[in-house]
Amino acid sequence: MRVFRFLLSLFLTVLFGWLLWAPQTVGDKSLPSLGGFFNPFSGFWKNAAPVANTFQDIDLPGLKGEVQLVYDDLLIPHIFAENLDDAMRVQGYVTAQHRLWQMDITTRKASGRLSEILGERTLGIDRVTRRRGMVFAAENAVKAWSESPENLRMLQAYVDGVNAYVNQLRPADYPIEFKLLNYAPEPWSLLKTALVVEAMSENLCSRDADLASTKAAAKFGWDTFDYLFPEWNPKQQPIIPDTGQWKQWNVNIEAPTTIAPEAFGQTSRKPESGTTPSFDTDPYVEGSNNWAVAGTRTKSGHPLLANDPHLTLGLPSIWFQLQIHTPGQNCYGVSLQGVPGIIIGFNEQIAWGVTNVSHDVSDWYHITWADDKHSEYLLDSVRQKVQERIETIGIKGKDPLLDTVRYTVWGPVVYEYDHTHPLRDCALRWISHDAPSPDGSRIFMFLNAGKNYDDYRKALNLYDCPAQNFVFATSSGDIAITVQGKFPIRQKGQGRFIQDGSRQISEWHGFIPMDRVPAMKNPSRGFVFSANQHSTPPSYPYYYLGSFDDFRGREIYDRLSNMQNATVDSMKTMQLDNFSRRAADALPAMLSLLDRSHLDDEGKKMAAELDAWDFRYEADATAAPLFDVWFDTCYARTWDEWDGQENLLLPESWRFIELLEKDTASIFFDHPSTPARETARAIVQESFETMQEYFRQHPDKRTTWGHFMGFTLKHLAQLDAFSRLDVVVGGHRTAPNAMQKTHGPSWRMIVDLNEKVKAYGVYPGGQSGNPGSPYYDNMVDTWAKGDYYELLFLSAADEPSSRIAGRQTFKPTHP
Repeated sequence: MRVFRFLLSLFLTVLFGWLLWAPQTVGDKSLPSLGGFFNPFSGFWKNAAPVANTFQDIDLPGLKGEVQLVYDDLLIPHIFAENLDDAMRVQGYVTAQHRLWQMDITTRKASGRLSEILGERTLGIDRVTRRRGMVFAAENAVKAWSESPENLRMLQAYVDGVNAYVNQLRPADYPIEFKLLNYAPEPWSLLKTALVVEAMSENLCSRDADLASTKAAAKFGWDTFDYLFPEWNPKQQPIIPDTGQWKQWNVNIEAPTTIAPEAFGQTSRKPESGTTPSFDTDPYVEGSNNWAVAGTRTKSGHPLLANDPHLTLGLPSIWFQLQIHTPGQNCYGVSLQGVPGIIIGFNEQIAWGVTNVSHDVSDWYHITWADDKHSEYLLDSVRQKVQERIETIGIKGKDPLLDTVRYTVWGPVVYEYDHTHPLRDCALRWISHDAPSPDGSRIFMFLNAGKNYDDYRKALNLYDCPAQNFVFATSSGDIAITVQGKFPIRQKGQGRFIQDGSRQISEWHGFIPMDRVPAMKNPSRGFVFSANQHSTPPSYPYYYLGSFDDFRGREIYDRLSNMQNATVDSMKTMQLDNFSRRAADALPAMLSLLDRSHLDDEGKKMAAELDAWDFRYEADATAAPLFDVWFDTCYARTWDEWDGQENLLLPESWRFIELLEKDTASIFFDHPSTPARETARAIVQESFETMQEYFRQHPDKRTTWGHFMGFTLKHLAQLDAFSRLDVVVGGHRTAPNAMQKTHGPSWRMIVDLNEKVKAYGVYPGGQSGNPGSPYYDNMVDTWAKGDYYELLFLSAADEPSSRIAGRQTFKPTHP
């Protein structure tokens, strides 16, 4: 009996040990070994422990001299180095120290390697990423960067700094996400830095509507297409106005061939039962603002510069704050994890900021195959061989997928593997596939050390992609803005539809010369600005297209035009402005068409509440949810011809509002399924009643705008325990404070370029990527309340300040 008990105890002990130390699978999810994860010495407890600000000195291989690091009370590192290479090496080390998992997961997503750690459920994402040429583009960038010895040395110093941190890690020190997902950090590389850049390009300049436009033209015909989809909003305020500066330019381009839209006729799908079609009333999602105000409009007589890039928000934060001080520069701002230098910031003489240009720089070309194996295609009736690239996609727990991607003169045939995809025989021409300037990655280094307008322009000439609106100001009084990037020269309308890939004439006709990209310096009006709106009015001689904002820019323009004696507080008020031009345009038109005599008491009360609304999406506004549901319902009912249609372009909301104002009898207000001929008045009325019914059925939604919007700040791995789900904010994507459920201002910065530069900033997160750190989300509440921190801009490592939390020295190692 004792032998049996012993054997049973032994069996249970072994079983328990196996359960503790073997990775487990629950459903389709793989979990780390419980024993390892709960180990008090190396498991998650190690990450949950309070941060000890010991700031020990560090021996760092490759340094030429000592580097002093000062941490302030927000855990922002201030790097004081004797040369730029040492500063970059320490920047790499410190960034990895605080954001290593974020760096890793960003490059895994950009390189199509998520399935290596997450398994088959992310294979579809990885496959499209590879087939779109993300790694191909990053490889081209590395080749180009390697042509510049100085650039390569600087980049390598950063890479070596990251790896110096990675190489000294023990498994117990891994960030908690590595432990949860049961994998180890990898060495950093130049390719990974390039992948971070490509990830931003994918986010900011990979949008196109070629297929949707082609199918809309097929469905409605050219005349109706032009009626529904004009490219210029007459109410728009462009970034660069026409002052006669391009009047003498002569631009003539031979017309390309567009594939007949009938080739991409409609594909219908039945809407899911019980659902309402989702309509994107404003195609541009991620808005950003920047502006600079000349001293003639400020109280101090010196320029003010403001920038708030609006991106998908999450934890850890997109940005990482730091200061870099060398004999050649003293610069402060925010960096991207994995990329050296400061992207948005200021120094003692200048300040700069960026917004997305939003031009369409990706086109689809229909391929005429010359054989059934798709090994050759026709170009001007001549057979051309494809270039095959084998993508090996690792899958956790399974054999890797070997995927053959065919490259043409235009680019990769992305969806060839999916025989049901309407773009299966189309190749992608994307600007990001092109090799950048060899010194392209140094553009921000040059800005970081810049002292005047000439330095700014010289730096920008190196910048290709993703195109950005670079706002600029100097302490000596200059202000400027440049729509900077590599822009295709096109025939009017080229790139709006799928093009004929069998003819060479369909290619881009070169690129707009750098001295002809839209730019402005010291305008008489006393300000420059951008909000992702059109770069220029239609009189600009080079045709371009894209997804442009139609509302925020108008509000910013009006506010700046009326501004005198501006201060830092004036800039804060503008960045936090929740006024929506879309609501101000649409609501009066909708109310004028509403017949209140047909409303019940509840409806009349709602209409009165909307009457009194000031078009501001404040967090406590109760009319804002009413308007949003009413507007979206009205929009959806107007375009009911789109019900069940896939990949079909929808009119922009500004055009819809224009029809409400000027063409209330438009055929598109009519329901094809009813015998009566509906007008805008009928659509507005029934949409109001639908809105009423929605709130009757969802009384919990009859609340303030902040709760209705339901803003969330999610961890990158979508782990609620590491997220902030309790943040209530105001704002709207059509207001300067362009807030959405998961999008918003990723970094608010204001720079006062007085004799002694002062700056203020905040972002929704913290410096640390460790959810167990007090510096993980310590700035979130400040950001949500609309408050700012004065940024600690030190002139020397030993400068005294009550905000300094600790100091450490990085020392060169000696053989």
